[in-house]
Amino acid sequence: MNTLKILRSQRGFTLTELLVVLVIVGILVLLAVPQFSSVVGKTKKTEAKLMLKQVYVLQQSYWDEHDTYGRTLGEIGFIQEKLVSDGGDARYQIALESVTDTSFVATATAVVDINRNGIMDKWQIDENKRLVTIIGN
Repeated sequence: MNTLKILRSQRGFTLTELLVVLVIVGILVLLAVPQFSSVVGKTKKTEAKLMLKQVYVLQQSYWDEHDTYGRTLGEIGFIQEKLVSDGGDARYQIALESVTDTSFVATATAVVDINRNGIMDKWQIDENKRLVTIIGN
């Protein structure tokens, strides 16, 4: 009988109090998600930058050995990872856009919409190590 009395005397939260807490948590989540999405997008773009820097290093090594730049990615030793669109992990397709004996331009084109804005990002690097975004942000 005493335990029943103790259980009845304990007070719980009202439905209104629980709803207020849920609304506050929901607002906090809504404020945090855009910040998180921005960080995730920047992280994914780092993949393009790293792969283009690898192409730059391989092209410079090829230049040191042959006094010209490699005409294909395979020639300089770059191996494209399998793309997300083909069941792999890479989000960017790497290509040599133009190559002469004294210059090159390599690009990384997104195969997925990184920013979810309908625009596929595209980055490029050249023989002077100028790394820029051509399309996207």
